[in-house]
Amino acid sequence: MANAIKKTGDLGSWLMHIFLGVNAVIMLYPILMMALSSFKTNKEIFSSPFSLPQSFSLDNFAVIWSQTNVPRYFINSTIVTGLSVLVLLVVGTMAAYALSRYKFKGNIMISLFFLSGLMLPLRLAIIPLFIQLKALGLVDNLLGLICIYTAMSLPATVFIMTGFLRSLPSELEDSARMDGASEFRIMVEIMVPLITPAMVIAGIYNAVPIWNDFFFPLIFIQSPEWKTLAQGLTAFFGEYSVNYGVLYAGLTLAALPIMLVFIVQSRRFIAGMTAGAIK
Repeated sequence: MANAIKKTGDLGSWLMHIFLGVNAVIMLYPILMMALSSFKTNKEIFSSPFSLPQSFSLDNFAVIWSQTNVPRYFINSTIVTGLSVLVLLVVGTMAAYALSRYKFKGNIMISLFFLSGLMLPLRLAIIPLFIQLKALGLVDNLLGLICIYTAMSLPATVFIMTGFLRSLPSELEDSARMDGASEFRIMVEIMVPLITPAMVIAGIYNAVPIWNDFFFPLIFIQSPEWKTLAQGLTAFFGEYSVNYGVLYAGLTLAALPIMLVFIVQSRRFIAGMTAGAIK
């Protein structure tokens, strides 16, 4: 009986590994084809789209870097994504800490207010949002995008951080208070290091849609010098022809930063997901 159970468990493990392997191939194959196509000419892409490039020439990347505004778009996206995530983590952690570690009148109402932000997509309020940002002078401005992304992603960040902070024992704070530590010092030096995996999860969870977003830059950015990468890449779609080699090179450069961040932070991301599942 024990041997039968063991064999069943081994079979289930093998089936799970096969399923995950097939899923990984399905997910990674389009990225691989995009990267390989960035080394091809238009003729190669149409004549042999699934084959390896004849030569791994960097001509498309040279065109991207020297003859287009992609470097400027890349810097704009980096500024918007980096500052948005930074503000999100600072404000979201402080709000989640107050909601999860302190009991005060209105705590539940404020928590429900943040949760309601997960149910209402910001795109439904695009007209009043445009009017408000125009009145504040934030249209056609990177600061306007940062404010939008911060407001849009704050509810999810508070939700993620609150769950992790509530799982920490209160004895940590009590012992620090007995030693004379201030509330701010307790949060920064004791609690924040313990929720680093949650911060990585919240950062990556919000950075990916912000980096890839096309809708809000299309609405709020008109000047070419303030366009983001996702918006700027549409310039490669001509009215009568498209240089797909250069386009794929731009898409590869656009996908590279997020992939590198995820690879570097993969251990903490997986640790945070595992810890969240256990909690």
